[in-house]
Amino acid sequence: MPAQAPPISEALQLKLQALGARLRARREALGISAVAAAEAAGMSRTTLHRLESGEPSVTMGAYLGASQALGLLLELRDPEQERRQAELAQAAPEVVRLDRYPQLQRLAWQQPGITELTAREALALYERNWRHVDAAHLEPQERELVNALVKTVGGGRPLV
Repeated sequence: MPAQAPPISEALQLKLQALGARLRARREALGISAVAAAEAAGMSRTTLHRLESGEPSVTMGAYLGASQALGLLLELRDPEQERRQAELAQAAPEVVRLDRYPQLQRLAWQQPGITELTAREALALYERNWRHVDAAHLEPQERELVNALVKTVGGGRPLV
């Protein structure tokens, strides 16, 4: 008998149903029977059916196993990070405030009193002094800025 599902909100239930529907659609698009998919995922056909129906009592391991068996990647995403990346991917800011980007601020040491740079000036400063940037320790926000600058101002190719 299946485990009793914990109570979940309607929004989460809809997400589970959408996930199950996506897995079912993938299985059907590949022309794989429920029995074959369940065997490949290491579960019973009944569990696969419950999973494709979006039942919350199905374990996370079962969802991961089914997605892997169907050649899909199940991952967690940070919507706030995706929003920031989308904003930066559209266009680099026209004015870059140095106090928001620690490594860029360090590169601008020879320009006392400067608190802002244009996007073109910021990219040029990064490119001229990249050897002084600790790329392994760039904060995500600054890494996103560099990528946006390269994409929008640098024509897609960094000169570093």
